[in-house]
Amino acid sequence: MFIYDAPVLSTRRGSALLPVQCDKEEMRMIEPDFEKGNGLVPAVVQDDETGDVLMLAYMNREAWLNTLESGKATFWSRSRNSLWLKGESSGNVQIVKSIYIDCDDDTILLRVNQIGGAACHTGYRSCFYRKIVDGGVETIGEPVFDPGEVYK
Repeated sequence: MFIYDAPVLSTRRGSALLPVQCDKEEMRMIEPDFEKGNGLVPAVVQDDETGDVLMLAYMNREAWLNTLESGKATFWSRSRNSLWLKGESSGNVQIVKSIYIDCDDDTILLRVNQIGGAACHTGYRSCFYRKIVDGGVETIGEPVFDPGEVYK
């Protein structure tokens, strides 16, 4: 179901609200259920043009609200225990084109325009650059940038 098509932030009693297209063309509001995952929900990030899966990250409510407000993908870094604007260090920002929420309200799908060509901190276009083949691992593609140079 199509949910979101432009950066918007609406609030009602402190909640982020998104218009959702209903069967009868009526509008209702929706927000991910962050409580199901102890405050975090997974966010799958997909290239809007190609459909390629670029990465999986997690959002808390603050990251969700920042994403809606800025139109740029923002996540919660579990390793740093802090808010993380994707591309803040590398310049590989993700411009959100549309947002989908799954049927259980506990997973987000972001369709993005990947600026800079790489979503992965290892320099690859996608974090899913390793393919399991016949019991081994095959690397798909080439790095777009050298992480040693970008993250000095």
